[in-house]
Amino acid sequence: MKTIRQQMMELLAEREMSARELSQAVRIREKEVYEHLFHIAQTLSTKRKCLVILPAQCLACGYVFQNRKRFTRPGRCPQCKKSYIQEPTYRIC
Repeated sequence: MKTIRQQMMELLAEREMSARELSQAVRIREKEVYEHLFHIAQTLSTKRKCLVILPAQCLACGYVFQNRKRFTRPGRCPQCKKSYIQEPTYRIC
């Protein structure tokens, strides 16, 4: 039986997924996914692999959250102040 992180790493190696999709696939809360992603990124760095974060984007004005270091989804756009945000997706390269 595989751990939650091992399951998440397998899923992310196959295709890119959002935190919501990961939480549904491994049956944990979305909030817990973000904690696991931090540890997965650390584990992958020792294996010479990386966790790629495809940044969130504002669906109202198109602003891309390029320099965001956190794994969580932003609350609102700094340009238009709306909260219509496409969540970031993750994958393993």
